[in-house]
Amino acid sequence: MPGKAPAADATLRILRLMSEQRGPVAAATIARSLELPRSTVYQLLATLTEHGFVIPLPELAKYGLGVAAFELSSGFNRQQPLTRVGAPVLARLVDDLGLSGHLTVLLGRDVVYLAEERAPHGPYLVTDVGVRLPAHLTASGLAMLADLPAVQVRALYPDRGLFTTRTGNGVSSYRELSAELHLTRERGYAMEDSSVTEGLRSVAVAVPDHVGWPAASVAVTFPVDRDIDLDATVARITRSAAELGRRIGGGAIVRS
Repeated sequence: MPGKAPAADATLRILRLMSEQRGPVAAATIARSLELPRSTVYQLLATLTEHGFVIPLPELAKYGLGVAAFELSSGFNRQQPLTRVGAPVLARLVDDLGLSGHLTVLLGRDVVYLAEERAPHGPYLVTDVGVRLPAHLTASGLAMLADLPAVQVRALYPDRGLFTTRTGNGVSSYRELSAELHLTRERGYAMEDSSVTEGLRSVAVAVPDHVGWPAASVAVTFPVDRDIDLDATVARITRSAAELGRRIGGGAIVRS
């Protein structure tokens, strides 16, 4: 390929491979996976370490991503590409269903609302852009938590005191959360009923990232007494989540 820089290409391939792993990776594994000479891999890892993109872990004989790689991720968030890409997808979803929609991401035990599209004559919602709510109370949060490894979910909720409530509804213990996440995985969507606001129900589907982890969630909210076709609604939300996943280079959700 004209103009191709082999060292730059190999460096980017190494970073891409490391970002796709769920933990640190050995140099030998990198060399084998990318079909690169070990000497080249060690030289590039040394350069990446010098610039903070990689951290050597001598005890494990492996390498992990460094702070500079995290800063790239932070820059991605500051530039709000997910919001910009997701807004038109969300708008079409709301137009089709006539229900208010949301785009959220998971931040620790909270969900953060990146975009909201209100349906005409829809009820007042507390989920404005920038609002944070406990993930275990929201359909959006449950959809994303369901696609995380169980050990990670447990680490997020080590004790019962973390299960706060707003209306008295929703999960209130790790056992209840585990059961709800199991149900969410089985049916492919999450639902909450009056956990955030009394009288309102939400349905959400997770958006996969490039390694199959939940990057975001697409949800709709409506009054509990509104008669909707749940199967058709879920199918339409699922299409929107899949479309957004494709737009950000995502694949299928990989469940552990």
